[in-house]
Amino acid sequence: MLHHPGVVSGSTLNPTLSLVSEWLRLLPFLGVLALLGYLAVRPFLPKKKQQKDSLINLKIQKENPKVVNEINIEDLCLTKAYCRCWRSKTFPVCDGSHNKHNELTGDNVGPLILKKKEV
Repeated sequence: MLHHPGVVSGSTLNPTLSLVSEWLRLLPFLGVLALLGYLAVRPFLPKKKQQKDSLINLKIQKENPKVVNEINIEDLCLTKAYCRCWRSKTFPVCDGSHNKHNELTGDNVGPLILKKKEV
């Protein structure tokens, strides 16, 4: 190899640059290796439950087929049922979505019913 005066070869000019370029050449290989490692381990990772399959009520009145609470309020003029399952399309008013949820999951959540006390 011929050396010209005043010209310095690339590796002696900046050894750090040479080291960085070597690492950059390894990136595609390391990316594929990381992906293969993840795919190999993924079946053993804990699975997240989808919200539609998870219970809402974990401990309140589990012996009852459906939990429904009535609260008498003196000045209320109409009876209203309020959602406690978070699935109502008319939230916060109950639309009965808890029935399908209870069938799918075995849960027993029901609405909160507010009504005027009968005298």
